[in-house]
Amino acid sequence: MRIPAIVMALALGLTACGGGGDGLEIGMSVSTLNNPYFVQLRDGAQAQADKLGATLTVTDAQNDASQQVNQVQNFTSQNMKAIILNPVDSDAAAPAVTAAERVDVPVIAVDRGVNGVEVAQTVASDNVAGGKLAAQELARQMGEQGQAVVLQGTPGTSASRDRGRGFEEGIKAFPNIQVVARQPADFDRAKGLDVMTNLLQSHPDVTGVFAENDEMALGAIRALGSRAGKEVKVVGFDGTPHGLTAVKDGTLAATIAQQPKLLGQRAVEAAVKVARGETVEKSVAVPVKVATQQNVAEFETS
Repeated sequence: MRIPAIVMALALGLTACGGGGDGLEIGMSVSTLNNPYFVQLRDGAQAQADKLGATLTVTDAQNDASQQVNQVQNFTSQNMKAIILNPVDSDAAAPAVTAAERVDVPVIAVDRGVNGVEVAQTVASDNVAGGKLAAQELARQMGEQGQAVVLQGTPGTSASRDRGRGFEEGIKAFPNIQVVARQPADFDRAKGLDVMTNLLQSHPDVTGVFAENDEMALGAIRALGSRAGKEVKVVGFDGTPHGLTAVKDGTLAATIAQQPKLLGQRAVEAAVKVARGETVEKSVAVPVKVATQQNVAEFETS
């Protein structure tokens, strides 16, 4: 029953996103639109669809993997020509992809990969490299010593896994920094606040925080209060408008800036090509950069 639902959702997505000047219908299922980052991703995709003359149908999975499967199934049953999928869960998305491809509906994964199945293309930031950059910047801001905690994203997402792996690899170069706790806060600001509040009870001497996205970082900053940016350095990931504002204000030490609008644009470009039967590269990595108070202006104006 779940797989058919997936197929229907996939079909819907395809209809929404199709394009290339000839009104291709393409479907796009976004993990959540309750996050400024994914709103930017959607906006970039929509702008590119409009530019290419494609019709893009966007659905919000509301961070519910089962709901996303249904959306993909709907896209498939609606005869979409391609589907763009931003997975809630990189494992749970696999059956939906299989169902879509079984009826020759190609799938483009964006921002996060899909585990266990092959998609036409994965368009994502280089999250491992970004995690390493975060470790290096946090270490610099901490004076290469002290205690740090990590706020992890949603378990099961490739973005959380890769950012975490990059950070762990990067922080090894700084033996005087001890990572005393790692805890998921699901890429959510309110959960970031709650988790950080609890961590401060058990680890009051923390002087560094790596949050795997800006929303959790902003929650951590609220929990830290006046300590944020002074006694405790916080590094986020995404480069969202709110994150960049916090960097400018000095409460967020840095953020690893992604280019969500560009990710959305590239995903639509790929969806249009595969819908026409063209061959595309299996993976496209969009670069990330460290945004600090010194260079934040270039990200705000871009």
